[in-house]
Amino acid sequence: MPDHLLEQLITIPLFTGIIGYITNWSGVLMLFAPINFHGIKVPGLKLLFPFLPRRVQVIPAITSDGRFGWQGIVPSRAEKMASIAVDKSLAKVGSIADFYRVLDPDSIAEHLVNISRSEVRGVVTRIMTAENPQLWHNLPTSVKEAVFRKVEDDLPASVRMITDRIEEDIDEFIDAKLMVIRYLSSHPKLLNDIFRTMGNKELRFMQNFGFYFGFPMGFVLVGILHLVPQWWVLPIGGVIIGYIVNYLGITMIFEPITPSRWVPWRQGLFLKRRTEIIAGYAKTLADHVVTLENIGTELLEGPRSDRTRRMLDQVLRESVDDAAGWAKSVVKMTVGSQSYKRLPGLATTEVLDLYPRVFEDAEFAENQSEKIRVFVTDRMSILSPEDFSELLRSAVKQDEWLLFVHGAVLGSFAGFLHLAIFGV
Repeated sequence: MPDHLLEQLITIPLFTGIIGYITNWSGVLMLFAPINFHGIKVPGLKLLFPFLPRRVQVIPAITSDGRFGWQGIVPSRAEKMASIAVDKSLAKVGSIADFYRVLDPDSIAEHLVNISRSEVRGVVTRIMTAENPQLWHNLPTSVKEAVFRKVEDDLPASVRMITDRIEEDIDEFIDAKLMVIRYLSSHPKLLNDIFRTMGNKELRFMQNFGFYFGFPMGFVLVGILHLVPQWWVLPIGGVIIGYIVNYLGITMIFEPITPSRWVPWRQGLFLKRRTEIIAGYAKTLADHVVTLENIGTELLEGPRSDRTRRMLDQVLRESVDDAAGWAKSVVKMTVGSQSYKRLPGLATTEVLDLYPRVFEDAEFAENQSEKIRVFVTDRMSILSPEDFSELLRSAVKQDEWLLFVHGAVLGSFAGFLHLAIFGV
């Protein structure tokens, strides 16, 4: 065997195998890192940017302010990826009403009542002092105690009425899709973790597959080089191998959706690990995204929080009227009609201040998360194979071409590098 052929049989497969691994390793890295854009200012790029095709503008390598660098594909498209995650997973698993029912409004009401009981006296005192401090100060202790007892007795019914109203019309108070999108967009690392949790083993396989495919393809390239002994064979061969290695790696992860005896791997690797992936996805969702705290924050601070406040005012006005009972006219005369009208609003403010206390109980929060985990796991288990496959595929599908081009560029580089070191 000529020395030159032996050299090629050793070096070319090693080059294609190593570059294949680096191609896929760096391709996976490109999906998730860095979290934030890192780059440098390029003179003239800011002026050129508006004239670039839209397909080029959205590549996370350039910015409208004229910087060139890179940001991970998933974090760079956080809002869009979050929207896809909702449409392809959460929306198919259940509505926000389903999630709220799983959290068990009765247990939330009971927990809130237990927290609130110790605060009743302070809340009533603050409200009455704010409206008519002299009157409250002059009231006999027995009357104050009667007021406290009445509020305490009515507390469970009032709280249950609030949780019932939320359950009945939760879509009026919460835009679930917007809630999840806003949360995931502000936590791009969590969005990364969701996709990495679901596809961890598949992404690792994709990295290794670069070598498994690239190494034997090097021998094919040696054969072609001897049939066509031209300098351009190695760079062109590198382009083809680099492109195919990424294409096949992604295809093997997701396809075929149903088992097929016509392909060596039978079924998409992602589909084979369905049970394990569902468990990880459900845990991430329950622990970080669809939580009691996030739902509460959306109710109280979200874009529809004004509706929550109006509902609380209405419920608490009914509670105030009921508490005043037959003496309502006397109470109005005593504190004044305007002050009486303001009482529910003051009570609403106090309730809003108390509500975050629900989240401070770690055991209660964990119990609620466990309910969500079980619910999501059960519901995801009945998703069709097509819908399940789309959970992760949808996150990368629109940008797969970037990974293919990336592989082709590195493959070409490997070909030129081999030429520079060893010649034709």
